[in-house]
Amino acid sequence: MFKNLLAIILIALIAVLLYANARPDGFHIERSTTIKAPPEKVFAAIDDFKGWAGWSPWEKKDPNMQRTHSGAASGKGAVYAWTGNKDVGQGRMEVVESTPPSKLVIKLDFIQPFEAHNTAEFTLKPQGDATQVTWAMHGPQPFMAKLMGLFFSMDKLVGSDFETGLANLKTLAEK
Repeated sequence: MFKNLLAIILIALIAVLLYANARPDGFHIERSTTIKAPPEKVFAAIDDFKGWAGWSPWEKKDPNMQRTHSGAASGKGAVYAWTGNKDVGQGRMEVVESTPPSKLVIKLDFIQPFEAHNTAEFTLKPQGDATQVTWAMHGPQPFMAKLMGLFFSMDKLVGSDFETGLANLKTLAEK
C-alpha cells in the first residue's frame, strides 16, 4: 500500500514537472489606458526616471528605497537602479530606445528577490485630445518561472501594478 501511494505521488510529481516544462518559453504582460493629455506630456513623465517617483507603483511600496540615477539625464542611456525591501527588491533599468513622443523601451534587470532579464515597453498613440498608453513587459520564462506560473499568475501580480501605475500616470498627466 505504501509503495502504491509513493508511486502515485511520484507519477503526479513527474506529470506536474512535464506540464510546467511544456509551458511557453516566454511571457508577455500588457495593460493600457487612455489619458486626456497630449502624447508629449505623457512621454515626458516616463522618459525621465527621476519623474517616476510621481507615478510608479513601486515607489510607494518602499519609501526608504535607495535609488541611483546615472547615464543620460533622460531618454536613451538613462539608468535607474534601486535597492529596497522585499516588495521592490533590487534591480536596474536602462532606456535602450526613446522615440519621443511615441515609444520607450527599457532593459529591465532584476537582481533580487529573483534574477530576471526582461524588456519593458511604453507605446503612446494620439487619440484626438487624448493619448492611449500601453505598458508591456516581456521576457524569457525559464523552467523555475514556468513551474511557479502553475501556482501564481504573473499577469495578475504584475498586471495589477501596471494598472495602478497607469492610473497614477493618468492622474499626474491630466493635472
